[in-house]
Amino acid sequence: MSDVLLKVPDARLERTKMMLDRAQWAASGMQKLDRTSVRRIIDAVAAAGHAKAQFYAEWAVRETGMGVVAHKRIKNEACSKGLVELYGGDDFISPRINAARKIVELPRPAGVIFALVPVTNPVATVFFKTLLALMTRNAIILSPHPQARACCADAVRVLAEAAAAAGAPDGCIQVIEEPTIPLIETVMADARVDLIVATGGPAVVKAAYRSGNPAIGVGPGNAPVLVDESADLKQAARRIVASKSFDNSILCTNESTVLAFASIADRLLDALKADGAHVCSPDETAKLRKVLFTDTGFNVGLIGKDASVIAEAAGFRAANAKILVTPVTLVQPEEKLVREKLAPVLAFARVQTIDQAISSARSMMRKSGRGHSAAVHSKSEANILAFASAVPALRVAVNAGCSLGASGFETNLGPSMTIGTGFAGGSSVGDNLTPQHLLNFTRIAYNKDAAEMFGKFEGLDPLHLPKREAPTLSLAVDNGGDAELRRELRRIILEELKAVLAA
Repeated sequence: MSDVLLKVPDARLERTKMMLDRAQWAASGMQKLDRTSVRRIIDAVAAAGHAKAQFYAEWAVRETGMGVVAHKRIKNEACSKGLVELYGGDDFISPRINAARKIVELPRPAGVIFALVPVTNPVATVFFKTLLALMTRNAIILSPHPQARACCADAVRVLAEAAAAAGAPDGCIQVIEEPTIPLIETVMADARVDLIVATGGPAVVKAAYRSGNPAIGVGPGNAPVLVDESADLKQAARRIVASKSFDNSILCTNESTVLAFASIADRLLDALKADGAHVCSPDETAKLRKVLFTDTGFNVGLIGKDASVIAEAAGFRAANAKILVTPVTLVQPEEKLVREKLAPVLAFARVQTIDQAISSARSMMRKSGRGHSAAVHSKSEANILAFASAVPALRVAVNAGCSLGASGFETNLGPSMTIGTGFAGGSSVGDNLTPQHLLNFTRIAYNKDAAEMFGKFEGLDPLHLPKREAPTLSLAVDNGGDAELRRELRRIILEELKAVLAA
């Protein structure tokens, strides 16, 4: 740790220490707020973010060079007012009484949350993590990816001002405006951080887990998509194209490879073409493979670019194409095109049976995508169940685009910008991140013996308990008792001062 501290400029480190102190103070203040106060704050913050959804969508695309403005606006709106509409009726503050089990659960906020923000979904993630933190009465410090630093820092300031105006404690929302790797590592290891929520590449997630502080991290996606002979092919094609082209495929839940039953594969390709896909020739597929992948991995310069831009970079034209479909014969990690692609490029393979589809999905996820997402377009419950039970994905979207289906915006999963990958993916959680993950519970548990009666806790609120009388100090007040008390206090204070000076 000493080596890391030496690399951090002193002034920047001191500012960060002050931020952590402010956040600790704010967290203690947040924990004293009642449900009405919290609702007022989150309503104000959500409204402030929603009002600038278009503004920040444009800024994020301009600053990062990734994605589609209209789609980023949708995410910004969903992660502001959309979240409050979803969770506003939930109570993350009051005691939960279970008389049948003789248990009372008291929600306990984490405290100070340190949240890492990815370049792919910057402002939406700022909105999402901030609102979840406030809903659960936590303070939050956000650290944006350097390529999205300006838009994120401005968005955090807007949210912080709205929170303060609504009565939130000073410092409950803060941002590291000039993030560096040494600084981030220092903050993650600081004892004043109670929880790290890491969304980003594998390196930063692993660093969060190494920090010594509690962390929630997520692994990379690489979603297989099964389409069988029972599927509505036109609907499936429409949903796949819309999903794979959404924000130019930079959600980690995007489709990676279609596994189509051979009996319907040609018809599905025709349907994909009809909805705006460009199906690549063998020569075009080879060119894409070469331009998309370098010796060190995916070509980051093409992340989130339009399909036509990627095609041009590869040396062919695909004007007006929403996505590029690359037919492949090998569904293994050795085939680069079946790896995760944060770009509108979709691999397409033919399978003969559900068993072959399962083995292909398992093979392509062997090195990347375990614990993440998958999708199925089918009306066969047997195929859906077989695929979901055998493929190492913890969320399987059915007859929905995987991008917004697995992330919970087109299904009833928890809408989230942070996708837990569980044990298989090396994550501490296997769910979509929701407010529940930012709380622990103190559980008051009575003896289960029927003879031991459960208490009457209805109507009691830990924040507004009946006032208790302070114990009275028995002192003689007659014959100058007050003067005697003052003399005794002076004597004690003088003795303490002498002891301090002597030390």
